[in-house]
Amino acid sequence: MSPQPRPEESRAEVPAGRTGAGDGRVTVAVITRDRPAGILRTVNALTALPERPPVIVIDNSSDDSTLEALRHRPSSVRVLRPGRNTGALGRNLAVRRADTPYVAFSDDDSWWTRGALRQAADLLDRHPRLGLLAARTLVGPDRAEDPLNAVLAASPLPREADLPGRPVLGFLACACVVRRDAYLGAGGYHPLLFFGGEETLLAYDLTARGWGVTYEPSLTARHHPEPGGRDGRSYLLRRNEVLTLWLRRPLPVALRATARLTAAATAGEPGARRALREMAVRLPAALARRRPLPPHVEAATRLLERRAPARPEGSGPA
Repeated sequence: MSPQPRPEESRAEVPAGRTGAGDGRVTVAVITRDRPAGILRTVNALTALPERPPVIVIDNSSDDSTLEALRHRPSSVRVLRPGRNTGALGRNLAVRRADTPYVAFSDDDSWWTRGALRQAADLLDRHPRLGLLAARTLVGPDRAEDPLNAVLAASPLPREADLPGRPVLGFLACACVVRRDAYLGAGGYHPLLFFGGEETLLAYDLTARGWGVTYEPSLTARHHPEPGGRDGRSYLLRRNEVLTLWLRRPLPVALRATARLTAAATAGEPGARRALREMAVRLPAALARRRPLPPHVEAATRLLERRAPARPEGSGPA
């Protein structure tokens, strides 16, 4: 199991009383960094849901603006401040702190639609082997389909009788619901990746442990990214894609991907040199933690690579 991040002594919690009966089965974990207006909008949307979910915010911010934005919210919100930027690993901290059987994820620019969390909990209750549900994502005020929706819906993996939805090996981190025990048993998000394309490795590890990972389009999450997003993340996706291969895939697969990244760096493609450099620094740790996929998961991955349509950058296998 991958080590979990430890909360620092500087952690601050902002509790508030729950209102209404709520559902009681799903906690929403939210990571945020330097977006006080965005996290306030997300928390307002989440606490207005009929399920009244408890919300755990992991504040990766560099100052106190997030804490100030949320301090006086009359809602069931806890703010954890690790004292450093934990990246995607903040989700691991939130899941460890949750006291519900299921945990949904949002970011500071996303939230869940009314009834989605209750429906997800019902599906997880009915299907004990189900470890992760990936939801349909609608983007912006016009509710445009995220391109990943079509990729997940087209997954060639065969349906399984004891699971709902379409089996997949990828998802969007801010639009999924996990079984807490399954997530922690698989180690959560891997510390070597930190952030960027981290979903694929978690899907591999859940599936390798026998858990189902499926796409269920009747569940809906909203995503309102800020114009332009955060700059400079493309190299992280390239770096982590190759590291994921070294961690779990056959050596020839990892070697070919490394050769492609090396060629891109030599050709001067934007971000490729940095991705290659940072991948090389992390490669010894990846080799030390290498755990090849079981044959049935490797076979599923190869099927996806042969038959999946073109994917949005950073979306991982379907």
